[in-house]
Amino acid sequence: MDSQSNQREEYQRLRTRIISCQKCGLCSNRTNAVPGEGSLTADIMFVGEGPGKQEDLEGRPFCGASGKLLDQLLTSIGLEREEVYITNIVKCRPPNNRDPFEDEKTTCAPYLDAQIRLIKPLVIATLGRHALNYFLPNLQISQVHGKPLRHQGQVYVPLYHPAVALYKGSMREELESDFVAIKKTINKLEKELTQPHLING
Repeated sequence: MDSQSNQREEYQRLRTRIISCQKCGLCSNRTNAVPGEGSLTADIMFVGEGPGKQEDLEGRPFCGASGKLLDQLLTSIGLEREEVYITNIVKCRPPNNRDPFEDEKTTCAPYLDAQIRLIKPLVIATLGRHALNYFLPNLQISQVHGKPLRHQGQVYVPLYHPAVALYKGSMREELESDFVAIKKTINKLEKELTQPHLING
């Protein structure tokens, strides 16, 4: 069996575990767990905080109004949803869209860790301050959004959550600019991989 087949099989096992997970209290109120979706060879993994109402109903990440804007932002840099991977820190909707509790994030963390390990994205784009602080604590999104940050060998690009632009139209331009930064970061990292001397050059 080739490595891609192994990856797909391991991913399906992981997905099954997430869908049937009952490790924390969030499972008691969910309609559907929301494992994530997209390409298993994605260069970019988008990570939000947790599913909302529409995501809980459909079992898909970012499928509501924020998801439509995310799709438009991807298109603006020449990408489609199918080319990236989209998931959340917690895989079940917190009641009334409250912030996930620390123990809920800790319980769900192994699933996200496994997704990152399987997909090996060049860039993890965090959506919103909670996702940013999950990976990079104590940073303020207003100061680091759109800036590539390398931490423990992984490159992150913090982004405002698309929902912000839905409530405050002027933020859309900010998000569009930050998505351009993602594209530039990916291009640079791909160049480094094909021309290793550039890493230290």
